[in-house]
Amino acid sequence: MRHTTLQRIQRYLAIISFAVILVITLIGVRVFTKDYVKVLFGKQIALISGHAGYDSGAVCTDADGKTTVTEAGINATIAKLVAERLRRAGATVVILEEFDKRLDGLRADVLLSMHADSCIDNSGYKAARYFASLIGAREDELISCIDQFYPAATGQSFNPNTITHNMTDYHAFREIAVQTPGAILETGFLGGDQDLLINRPEVVAKGITDSLTCFFEQEQPRKADNP
Repeated sequence: MRHTTLQRIQRYLAIISFAVILVITLIGVRVFTKDYVKVLFGKQIALISGHAGYDSGAVCTDADGKTTVTEAGINATIAKLVAERLRRAGATVVILEEFDKRLDGLRADVLLSMHADSCIDNSGYKAARYFASLIGAREDELISCIDQFYPAATGQSFNPNTITHNMTDYHAFREIAVQTPGAILETGFLGGDQDLLINRPEVVAKGITDSLTCFFEQEQPRKADNP
């Protein structure tokens, strides 16, 4: 009798434990859905992993001249983490190489190219869009979202003095379809921002995902105004 009672108690406790875990999981999914899924679900997003398939990008070395970190390696890690976040929210994501043939005429809801700056002792992020874009207003919204959400997540400051012609006339902007909004993001300096870029890439990925979520949230009122 005691053995049967103990089994019943254990069974009830197991059911209760399962129910608690299920409720916690559903709450987590609901929060995640509120933040991302409703906005990102079904979006076609293209990410360029800066310098992938082409070269190493910026290279940092130690006192003995040995390579300690490469820009291409940092970009690849961040691109992978961003893609994972976006895909969990239901977006279709493709990670492209620097001079990927698929860029030619690419149609997507957004294109974002991710890079990191040089190994000098400097810090900060910057983002830019094509200076001759035919959809500059839309891309300005993307840049505005990056300027709002990327530093909020990463603690990075904006470094506008290092935005170059290579960013505003980035080759991919001239290759993709004119209807595809695009931007290039320098996530930080390999010199002054190594701790963030190497040790906390998931924070960088969150800042980028938050920025893209903001961009698509801006699109919803525009579509409602232009049925």
